[in-house]
Amino acid sequence: MSLPAYASTGQRVWYYSFRVICGLIFAFLIIPILVIIPLSFNATDFFTFTPEMLRLDPEGYSLKHYEDFFTDDGWQAALRNSFIIAPIATILAVVFGTLAAIGLSQSHVPFRRAIMAILISPMIVPLIISATGMFFFYSAMGNFLEDTFGLSQDFVGYIKIILAHAALGIPFVIITVTATLVGFDHSLTRAAANMGANPVTTFFKVQMPLILPGVISGGLFAFITSFDEVVVVIFIGSASQQTLPWQMFTGLREQISPTILAVATILVVISILLLTTVELLRRRSERLRGMSPG
Repeated sequence: MSLPAYASTGQRVWYYSFRVICGLIFAFLIIPILVIIPLSFNATDFFTFTPEMLRLDPEGYSLKHYEDFFTDDGWQAALRNSFIIAPIATILAVVFGTLAAIGLSQSHVPFRRAIMAILISPMIVPLIISATGMFFFYSAMGNFLEDTFGLSQDFVGYIKIILAHAALGIPFVIITVTATLVGFDHSLTRAAANMGANPVTTFFKVQMPLILPGVISGGLFAFITSFDEVVVVIFIGSASQQTLPWQMFTGLREQISPTILAVATILVVISILLLTTVELLRRRSERLRGMSPG
């Protein structure tokens, strides 16, 4: 959108100043992320740009750090744990978050604002506080499962991390599904009930197709949250549940390896792909609700 010809001097100054400020903020946020991408192709075992890299000499670049990531047993075990924990935690977050959002969207639900505030509190409360509370709660729960059902310590460890990550992902699902339900026409569900459809059929045949973009968007955010989370895993996990972010954190403290840069680049690419999918789903949701042209 360009300025109209009749714009005043003050409007023009604000127009261009605003864009410069936005550009500076964008650079402040993006440049630290972009720096690690070329460094991940460094042919040496250093975290700096070598003279060969600055000259764009092909000998200064290499895929050795990516090869180390895909061949090292420790990194692969951490990757495997992340792909075990994150999908299951995402499924739980989507199921519970969607049900909570649908229930809280009903105007007759008492104290729904207070309940909503409690459910999204993991997004507001500092993560270190949430992790501390989860440590005491899941420690007691883990001891109960081990003593009562005879479950192994490793299996209980996965259960604790999955439930904790699901709790962190539920707020994202609630927010995205609630935003989708804002433009939902509840007369459609009443019409389905008048036609003899039971609540389950009405949900899957009428309501779910319309709110599906919000559900998927919330699920993607929940997946990113679980896949990138490290604080809670350190508090309630053990060495056998070491995830990819935990492995990166440990590598920075104990053995500084440029392989971390390769892993970080892979995570950045995954995050970009998921966020692009979220944006496409958001636009689709707006088109379904008639908020934007097709």
